[in-house]
Amino acid sequence: QLFKNVIYHMRYRNRFLLLYTFLIVFLVIQSNLVFCQAPDTLSLTKLKTLSLEELMSIQVTSVSKRAENLEEVASAIQVITQDDIRNSGAKTLPEALRLASNLQVAQVNSSQWAISARGFDNVLANKLLVLIDGRTVYTPLYAGVYWDVQNLLLEDIDRIEVISGPGGTLWGANAVNGVINIITKSSKETKGLFVEGAAGSALPGLGNLRYGGQLNKKLNYRVYGTGFKMGNTLLTNGSKAGDEWQMGQGGFRMDWDASEKSKLMLQGNLYGGKPNPDAGDTSVTAKGGNILIRWNRTTSKNSDFQLQAYYDHTSRDFNNGFSEELKTYDIDWQNHYHLGNNELTYGANFRMMDHHVTNLELFAFLPAHKMLYLYSGFIQDEIMLVKDHLHFTIGSKLEHNSYTGFEYQPNGRLNWIINKKQNVWTSVSRAVRTPARIDRDFYLFLTPELSFISGNDNFTSEKMTSYELGWRSTPLKTLSFSLASFYNIYDDIRSAELGSPPFNIPITFGNGVKGKTYGVELSVTTQLTNWWNIKGGYTFLQKDLSVKEGSKDANEGTAESDDPENQLVVQSRITLPA
Repeated sequence: QLFKNVIYHMRYRNRFLLLYTFLIVFLVIQSNLVFCQAPDTLSLTKLKTLSLEELMSIQVTSVSKRAENLEEVASAIQVITQDDIRNSGAKTLPEALRLASNLQVAQVNSSQWAISARGFDNVLANKLLVLIDGRTVYTPLYAGVYWDVQNLLLEDIDRIEVISGPGGTLWGANAVNGVINIITKSSKETKGLFVEGAAGSALPGLGNLRYGGQLNKKLNYRVYGTGFKMGNTLLTNGSKAGDEWQMGQGGFRMDWDASEKSKLMLQGNLYGGKPNPDAGDTSVTAKGGNILIRWNRTTSKNSDFQLQAYYDHTSRDFNNGFSEELKTYDIDWQNHYHLGNNELTYGANFRMMDHHVTNLELFAFLPAHKMLYLYSGFIQDEIMLVKDHLHFTIGSKLEHNSYTGFEYQPNGRLNWIINKKQNVWTSVSRAVRTPARIDRDFYLFLTPELSFISGNDNFTSEKMTSYELGWRSTPLKTLSFSLASFYNIYDDIRSAELGSPPFNIPITFGNGVKGKTYGVELSVTTQLTNWWNIKGGYTFLQKDLSVKEGSKDANEGTAESDDPENQLVVQSRITLPA
């Protein structure tokens, strides 16, 4: 509880400038408004006519960094489609993530969310990696996600791939308990004008505007603006909490089919917002922007590569004297090569994070300015042992960070594709959560000379070894299900180590907690009639953490959240005629 109270001051309070892109309106007015249906492979019209077998054949890329049919992947993965999002009525990205039954998604107040997979869920969750179009959404302040500034025009999302379980071999540190990969539509699929508005008692206002077009046969574009104001949450006595939330965002995307073998994508976003999780008189100001460019090229019938670079700039002013600014520079290259019975994927990544804070007198990150570097390489080979039936995947990532040096994250998977309707898979993986600034550089002082909490230069990475066994089946044309079981062993989990008696200060963050989690995840989809679909899932999670010998953890191993042991999700969807 002490740990939770101390970090409470870091929680995500964002101020927002509602950002209305008059440029978009101007473009719409000046253009010949051609309303056309996008040739989207996952469009509403097509999804309504797909059978469950066809839905299971949707291709995903998050498991192996190459396109695979959903029904054949050796991982606990769920896909949230555009159709799912539209039918859910979700207004924000965190709301849409509730559709994945293998996630634990809890709304704390108007703007704060606690989102994780397989436990360790709180607003400071740090064991889940989140990507938006290949851009890692990450803050080195505490190794987690600022959910209150992760915004998109939901209509532009193609799909959200949610992996529960480690993904460190391909995605790197912090992909410990899962990976969320949000993939937006190509601008070829968003032509014409889209306008959306909403208002209600809990939603004072929401507006979305997007226009897409063609500059020539090979070059497509879209520009968009989105903004909303979320109302106050309610206290137990029925009164308003005073935590209303405003956000605005605008941006663009361009897709150029330079040739049959070469494609380029360029996109950028600007945002600003004012979340107010503490329900105070002043809210936090959060703003930022990013730009990303990606080049995909097919070099032969057996090989292709992807080169991607992005720049991301974020800032948060807590309006109490403390502020944070982060500039991220990232370049990533990966290559896929097919050779006989081998599907070889390998690549490299370099990231530089320029992190700066404005400290308070008694509340500080020292040093205030820090450059963090991350570089890595990975290789993974999928070997076909029995043609079309038995596949073995082995690989590892070697990653160097500024705190602990080199970390390795190996992975081995065996996938038995029994037939077109079912497969069984098992895996063993290792993943790490590398230190964040809060682990090493955070200080809380009682006086300018006396620290109550002191940074620990010896804090090391949290480690996890995972064992998984899964079964995916479509026994009937109207029924499909997936069952995944897991057993995770954790070591060097963060602890709050008491100092010397009699006052037990300073408290330092250590690696004094260990433990295990195990459980099952079941997801089911059934098409009762051609117009009525029911899907849902059940998760069981058991967590057993304890303090390691020699540790003096002030929380006695209880600071890693209170996760639901049982979670049940049921979604019913009726497609109306016409």
